Amino acid sequence: MSGRLTGKTAVVTGSSRGIGRGTAIALAEMGATVYITGRNTGSGPLTIDTTAKMVEDAGGVGIPVRVDHGDDRQIAELFDRVRVEAGKLHVLVNNVYKIPDPPAWGGGFWEHPVSIWDDQVGIGLRAHYVASWHAAPLLFEGGPGGSIMNVSSPGGSSYHFSSSYGAGKAGLDRLSADMALELKPKGIACCSIYPGSVATEFILEWAGKRGSDLSTAQTTLGVGRAIAALAVAPDLMERSGTIQWVEDISEQFDVRDENGNLAPRYPGRVRR
Repeated sequence: MSGRLTGKTAVVTGSSRGIGRGTAIALAEMGATVYITGRNTGSGPLTIDTTAKMVEDAGGVGIPVRVDHGDDRQIAELFDRVRVEAGKLHVLVNNVYKIPDPPAWGGGFWEHPVSIWDDQVGIGLRAHYVASWHAAPLLFEGGPGGSIMNVSSPGGSSYHFSSSYGAGKAGLDRLSADMALELKPKGIACCSIYPGSVATEFILEWAGKRGSDLSTAQTTLGVGRAIAALAVAPDLMERSGTIQWVEDISEQFDVRDENGNLAPRYPGRVRR
């Protein structure tokens, strides 16, 4: 799929690390110019500048933009910059997310501070809506075939971590379905993406402390390559409005991670 996105522009929110970084690199492997957003800058390992260097090394153009996605003004300024510099947009990947500190995993909702709602739904569902609102006119300028990819989770359809987490992901799935209906006349697709367990930097650290088994975990680059493959899929519009599992995309398009493996299946997947 090399070169499929040459001359195309993408925005990946929350791409200083994790799935966002993996997706930015995967889009770069196809030749895209990628706007990389996040709050951390500089030469450290988990910064937008380091991701930009990885994007360049992968064959794309990386443009780091410091954005706090809890600030609507900064989101607006990001897309103003895209308009000035690129004039259009072809792919928006809504990935940014704020993990509560400490993480709200398990226990009753009444045992966690109310602020985790703002962490998990504000810097998540709301930020995705705001980014999509600003991106839509630029996607229209890019013409039919553009897409919004919303990085969701199996937590949108079954219990994972906390009530607020589930509400944010279920809301994102509904947002994807409804935006797809509204975008269809413009030829723009919108999908929810369901990775399985993913070996992000945070999960690797967490698993190391608890001795958890990550043998069935997907890699961040593997997830990113699945998202990139979906963005150029010939039947993308037929998939618009649906939940797309990374493991399914991997099998259907023979998308392999940096180790040459298809995406492992998620053991907790509820099959209907």
